Amino acid sequence: MTQPVSADFLPYLNWIDAQQEAMVADLIRVAEINSGSYHTAGVNQVAETFAELAAGLGGDVSWHDLPPQQVVNDKGELTERPLGRALQISKRPEAQLRVFLCGHLDTVFPRDSSFQQVRWLDDNTLNGPGVADLKGGLVLMLRALQAFENSPWAEQLGWDILFNPDEEIGSPGSSALFPYFAERTQVGLLYEPAYADGNLAGERKGSGNFSVVVRGRAAHAGREHHLGRNAVRALADFTSALDDLNGQRAGVTINPGYVTGGGPVNIVPDLAVMKFNIRLEKPEDEDWCWQHIRRLQADINSRDGLTLEVHGGFGRKPKVLSPANLKLAELVRECGQSLGLQLEFKPTGGCCDGNNLAACGLPNIDTLGIVGGKIHSHEEYARVDTLAERSKLTALILLRLATDTDRSWLQPCAGQC
Repeated sequence: MTQPVSADFLPYLNWIDAQQEAMVADLIRVAEINSGSYHTAGVNQVAETFAELAAGLGGDVSWHDLPPQQVVNDKGELTERPLGRALQISKRPEAQLRVFLCGHLDTVFPRDSSFQQVRWLDDNTLNGPGVADLKGGLVLMLRALQAFENSPWAEQLGWDILFNPDEEIGSPGSSALFPYFAERTQVGLLYEPAYADGNLAGERKGSGNFSVVVRGRAAHAGREHHLGRNAVRALADFTSALDDLNGQRAGVTINPGYVTGGGPVNIVPDLAVMKFNIRLEKPEDEDWCWQHIRRLQADINSRDGLTLEVHGGFGRKPKVLSPANLKLAELVRECGQSLGLQLEFKPTGGCCDGNNLAACGLPNIDTLGIVGGKIHSHEEYARVDTLAERSKLTALILLRLATDTDRSWLQPCAGQC
């Protein structure tokens, strides 16, 4: 039976409804600042804007400079790409119950993308870069926290917010911060967009990104073809054998997604580069994948005049729902029902920072953001009426956590990394 919202909570939830127009304005403001993952100036500008929007919360602000990301370029060289800064805002570090709230500042749309402006598709639908993924979630999260801070139960719960700059490229710099937050909090709330039907993500696949560099020997394609060692052919053999692994283990998919190599066709090519992604369902799938990658690598390296290097690895473990995570999901479902939302949790092949936190032992819900769709495309949209709707959901979760007497399902600290 659905329990109605406590009358004591209603003034703070109703306050959020009055913030709808301001939230829309904030969303448009931040969405029109380009924050492609490698546009560090834009990412930092969005972070500074959110620091300004969060000023009323009264939290302690700190900044984290992240190490650059290592990337293999088309010449097969390991290079570095700088990342934006991560923003942390914290309050009541001494509280016995603490919550971690997280969302990313970056988008998949680079600085030179043609997709830069926000426009209305209809009275309730906003189209623009990052409106759903993930800036809408950050806007509504801040209003929910403000509603909670306005309540008399605020002192019962402490919190940390992390605005990270690199989630869309796998959180290569900010993932090192997650064990710290998992150690000092008991619950994680993340603001990836909800599904287009309003439901939330449950179990998630893990993910790994890899780069392969094959070097051979250049030679004249006519006069001395026999002296050459064709890197393109070797890479084709590796890629074909790698792709053939699909279907051999349940839940594992391998996607060779980028290839470059060679040059003038009268020269035997001595360099080829390929990048691929792996998705998997179970932590033990990683070992199976590595065994086959190493086997295929050894086959190429056994050939005269050819070398194959593998860079990268599994950056995100599968998100398997622990008993504490299932209990948290039930709490979220109850809060949704009290607000008239029938929320279901669905497994997905996508991954996010919720994977990293689950790997550290922190139970978390990672799709508490705005309802939207067609993310990672120029058709990305958000339903703006769900700014207030989902902000109230987060506020109610915080109010319930602060006032529920049964906290037996929460560990004193979650850190397992």
